[in-house]
Amino acid sequence: MTGFCDALADVGFATWNLEYRRVGAGGGYPATLDDVAAACRALTRGGAVAVGHSAGGHLALWLASEGLIGGAVALGAVCDLGAAARDRLGNGAALDLMGAAHDEDWLRADPIRRLPTGRPTVLVHGTRDDTVPVEQARTYAAAAQAAGDRCELVELDCGHFEPIDPRSSAWPHVVAALSSVAR
Repeated sequence: MTGFCDALADVGFATWNLEYRRVGAGGGYPATLDDVAAACRALTRGGAVAVGHSAGGHLALWLASEGLIGGAVALGAVCDLGAAARDRLGNGAALDLMGAAHDEDWLRADPIRRLPTGRPTVLVHGTRDDTVPVEQARTYAAAAQAAGDRCELVELDCGHFEPIDPRSSAWPHVVAALSSVAR
């Protein structure tokens, strides 16, 4: 995401590229969530906008549900952790993340089960995404709007990685999404 953050800085956004412990490297539930929450608490006072891609999009939505950020832009995001586990997205990545977690842990970790967030959100998702199906974003957007949240879904004719590529036709949509949430 370094090139992504550099490109955002080039158009006037202050950026921080947060890393977190991954599954297999000391991460998983709750360590991964704890890492991004600690970073937000250290860097902001709740006014920042989190942008994340794929699993990072899940974390951006989760940060919104915790009230730790002012808004979220989720790119090709895992928006429904339970559905991701059921559908074995990423070869079971959601199950790997959650490990032996209990039902209440799934409630805490799953952004769609934490609505409303009270935070503006834009989901940017490719209709040809074969890593995280666009249905994840559609389901989340409908649920967020029904819960009273300001949530916009931008569907693009692209795959999973174009939204994080500043050279792609998706890039102007990502910048517009961030601008709309950051105001």
